[in-house]
Amino acid sequence: MEVIGSGFLAGNFATLASSHPGVVVAAFGVCVASGIPEADFAREATRLYELISRCERRQEKLVFFSTASAAMYAVPGEAGREDGPVFPSTAYGRHNLALEAVLAASRVDHLVLRLAHVVGAAQHADMLLPSLVRQVQSGTVRLYRGAWRDVIDVADVVTVVDRLLTAGVSRTVVNVATGTAVPVERLVDHLEAELGVRADREYVSEVATQPVSVAKLHSLVPEAARIGSEDYYRRVLSKYVWEYAGSTTAATG
Repeated sequence: MEVIGSGFLAGNFATLASSHPGVVVAAFGVCVASGIPEADFAREATRLYELISRCERRQEKLVFFSTASAAMYAVPGEAGREDGPVFPSTAYGRHNLALEAVLAASRVDHLVLRLAHVVGAAQHADMLLPSLVRQVQSGTVRLYRGAWRDVIDVADVVTVVDRLLTAGVSRTVVNVATGTAVPVERLVDHLEAELGVRADREYVSEVATQPVSVAKLHSLVPEAARIGSEDYYRRVLSKYVWEYAGSTTAATG
């Protein structure tokens, strides 16, 4: 496997570098859902187009990471399915859907993975966990009213992708999520308990949250059904919270 990129996902998928020959993982591009300059979207698209041409020429399989967040699944009610209608709510979601369409229309062998809110070490400061930890420690956290988050450990993402590639899953889209989203307030509750801090909560607006279907994932990787138990999100947050609490403490002196 060749991993292209230098960020959070790229670092974690480097553990599979000796596996899956002929597979190229596009682990680069936009990693946060808001405040993204158009130039960043354009740069990622151009890089992906070039990679598609290369993989087609060399007969390689291309793995692309999209999103299963509310940026993509934004209509309350029935769980969002890979083959169902989607109405992306942000430029980030629309950008990912457009790149999915480019891959679907190409001749390259590919696998599109719509990721839930991935949590792990060494993430961008504006991603979910580092952002929440920083805000809780500051004493004030800003939340979207009605927001739910499906949190998944990056280690489980790597395992799931490894299994999908081993099974030869190809030319399709798969939601990689737990299927068990929780209100964002519960995430804050747990972080406060871990950190021993109480933060004021400010609500900025109301958002629609659509659950994510994991039926396809479970049919392809049955062992993924163990992900998403009732206390799963707590275990994942506890596993990584002090990485960001520590870095925040160090940064503030």
